[in-house]
Amino acid sequence: MTKRVAVIGAGPSGLAQLRAFQSAASKGADTPEIVCFESQADWGGLWNYTWRTGLDEYGEPVHCSMYRYLWSNGPKEGLEFADYTFEEHFGKAIASYPPRAVLFDYIKGRVEKADVRRSIRFRTPVRWVEYDDQKGNFRLVAHDLVNDKEINEIFDHVVVASGHFSTPNVPQFEGFEAFNGRVLHAHDFRDALEFKGKNILIIGTSYSAEDIGSQCWKYGCKSVTISHRTAPMGYNWPDNWSEVPLLQRVEKNTAHFKDGTSKDVDAIILCTGYQHHFPFMASNLQLRTANRLATADLYKGVAWVHNPKLFYLGMQDQWYTFNMFDAQAWYVRDVIMGRIEVPSKGTMVADVEARVAAEDALEDDYGAIRYQGAYTGELIAETDYPSFDIEGANEAFFQWKKHKKENIMGFRDNGYKSVMTGTMAPKHHTPWVEALDDSLESYLQVKPSAAAE
Repeated sequence: MTKRVAVIGAGPSGLAQLRAFQSAASKGADTPEIVCFESQADWGGLWNYTWRTGLDEYGEPVHCSMYRYLWSNGPKEGLEFADYTFEEHFGKAIASYPPRAVLFDYIKGRVEKADVRRSIRFRTPVRWVEYDDQKGNFRLVAHDLVNDKEINEIFDHVVVASGHFSTPNVPQFEGFEAFNGRVLHAHDFRDALEFKGKNILIIGTSYSAEDIGSQCWKYGCKSVTISHRTAPMGYNWPDNWSEVPLLQRVEKNTAHFKDGTSKDVDAIILCTGYQHHFPFMASNLQLRTANRLATADLYKGVAWVHNPKLFYLGMQDQWYTFNMFDAQAWYVRDVIMGRIEVPSKGTMVADVEARVAAEDALEDDYGAIRYQGAYTGELIAETDYPSFDIEGANEAFFQWKKHKKENIMGFRDNGYKSVMTGTMAPKHHTPWVEALDDSLESYLQVKPSAAAE
């Protein structure tokens, strides 16, 4: 009897899993039946932009945390698919920091070529997953929103690929309820032009804090104040930027900080991170972990140690992204297909503990990059996913960090060498600070009709 595998989510991780099984099938392997459940109307996960925030037209939570004018904040050379290069997709080399529409087009290109869309049930969020110990399988309940119909099916394996950048962590600060401006989480940020001419306060020092602040500056906000809990980011910010200790309270439009300083602001943007949140999983199947490189309870970073028929993809804090998701997906595929044997629970738990200890011993971001690069390479070595120069990818990340230190508003004007093709990325036709149009057509300098072909 053919195994059945449920994949939850059709973002980069879920699509990697579909591609992994399709790759095996294309080489003549007998693969399981794959059913992918996606709550949105299209694939791409976070890269599938929507103007909506809060709830969608069906009353479902909006998954998207993407905003207009977003450009990759890391070099594409660190995330390139080993089996589908940027050059193959676009027919030419492109610059190292593509905007969202270009990356979305690239993600779609590979899965369109692999013809895996027929495995996806769109507008079908998963409501519940539980495991039957006696039968040794999972019962999955989903909701077909379009037809308003409940789906109740049985699967041998479940792969959770729903991501962890869609359920915001929203702290409370004294005075928010009487603030005379707008308070929002980065999850609901959509357009920097909304804050043109305004003084904005950003809470947090994550990548979203850095990038949303940069976007608002680029599109004409009056000033940016970044409030940090532990330490400032420390970049050489423009003159109308400042970094201050943690916000203590707000009185009308005046924000008061831990060092006794204050600032009048028009809007407060909470860049305070996201939660790993899986309310659709039975409590004994839910991943509970901090946002770190070594996730809790996942053998090899993917297999649920308490029931290795269940897998979670892409749950790590991330330097590597798309190609790490691939490495995980190919590994999970081979466990499901019996090509890789999962060890005893004790061995799996020891693996998790060793990874946590190794991460805890890291001294800096450069060590963290090497750690995740080595992890990606470790998984690739156990499957037939095309190997690539991990050290070369690490070096692109190292150069990226150096360029950010040199010029935080100009680092995207640099280029790096593809570790897949060896091609050096060309310089983009317009400096990032002047490139106000983030469309695929503008970026590639093609007519709309040509881009659609």
